[in-house]
Amino acid sequence: MDVKSNVTYLILDGFVDMNKYRYVYFFTLFKVYVLIMCSNSIIVYLILIHKNLHEPMYVFIAALSFNSVLFSTVIYPKLLTDFLSEKQIISLSACIFQYFIYYSLAGSDFLLLAAMAFDRYVSICKPLQYPTIMRKSTVTILLFLAWLWPAAQVAGGVVVGDFRKLCTFTLTGIFCNNSILKLNCVPSAAVAIYGVVVLINSAVIPVLFVLFTYAKIFVITYNRGTEVRKKAAETCLPHLMVLFSFSFLCAYDVIIARLETNFSKTVRLVMSLQMVLYNPLFNPIIYGLKMKEISKHLKNLFCQITQR
Repeated sequence: MDVKSNVTYLILDGFVDMNKYRYVYFFTLFKVYVLIMCSNSIIVYLILIHKNLHEPMYVFIAALSFNSVLFSTVIYPKLLTDFLSEKQIISLSACIFQYFIYYSLAGSDFLLLAAMAFDRYVSICKPLQYPTIMRKSTVTILLFLAWLWPAAQVAGGVVVGDFRKLCTFTLTGIFCNNSILKLNCVPSAAVAIYGVVVLINSAVIPVLFVLFTYAKIFVITYNRGTEVRKKAAETCLPHLMVLFSFSFLCAYDVIIARLETNFSKTVRLVMSLQMVLYNPLFNPIIYGLKMKEISKHLKNLFCQITQR
């Protein structure tokens, strides 16, 4: 759909007829957006201002929450605008940007969870070597790798995808995920292979690493007494819960791109909304409630607010 100023626009075809309920959708989604931004920002704020939270594990948690803020900032304002619009369209450049941020941050989350698993392994299984291994420089390198490596891979996918020649301008969805690849005139084997490689590098390998690491932690701590096992469970289980939730959502994203034509618009809308709701909300809830130190500072913050 080629319109004014030589800008290519795409039609977002994942929305249902919203004449009746557009304001209900809008205000519900707006409340969720505010909740996501506030909860994740509070987690980042608490970790920044409290020195006892300036440890690698909490730094990685802050990075996850920061990713959720970035992700929501790129996805939600456009969604909110679309729920109030008669026509849901997006420019090709904005769509590619959404696609880039969406998958870069998804890959970043997996790598951050892998870094957290490594941190927990060293902390629990090699406590004497922890200060030497998990230095500030190590944490900085892991953070940069977690952000730059997925971004570089997704950028490569954008180049390989070559979105200059499109045969359709209707995107099945409410935001730009991997369904954008179906706009090309001819399915590319190179794009498909590259996508599999990126999926393995950014998701499959980190997930296997996390599962292997935590399995090793539980095996090693099994014979070290109740206190050690309790510490391992307290710090590892929240990360595993986040990992499983996020992994299911990402698997969901890959599957829906293959099966979307089998679903009605209403079902696709609900399924797509779940993908942008759960993880940004799940992270601060899990880490805010299950991580003892963060929970303690969170309670103190609310006490200070209520006493004013």
